[in-house]
Amino acid sequence: MKQILLVFVGGGLGSMMRYLVGRWLPYSGKGFPWMTLYANLLGCFIIGVITGYILRNHSDQQTPLVLFASIGFCGGFTTFSSFANENLSFLRAGDFTHLLTYSMVSWVTGILMVYLGILFEKLFH
Repeated sequence: MKQILLVFVGGGLGSMMRYLVGRWLPYSGKGFPWMTLYANLLGCFIIGVITGYILRNHSDQQTPLVLFASIGFCGGFTTFSSFANENLSFLRAGDFTHLLTYSMVSWVTGILMVYLGILFEKLFH
């Protein structure tokens, strides 16, 4: 039960932060979806920091920190469903430039942000 509560609270906080990012960078459904990109890349960086910490300090990958922050917070904060929906909108509109740019920037930069998060955690441990 404790594990479920950790994921629940972390997810709620992540979703709330995602909403606040959306208020800061509103998206009308047209143009480039900066809000989703920023939320996903920041979430990738955060999960990289957490992963780096866990790899260095714990053998158990289901620590309370992982449940709360990685699965809960980052799961609530990042938005694969929004990413997929926005790409479908680009596809339907025939906007292949935004489709390819958004997909590739998200994919490549997302992986890079996880890696940078791990390096960041190593630097400050």
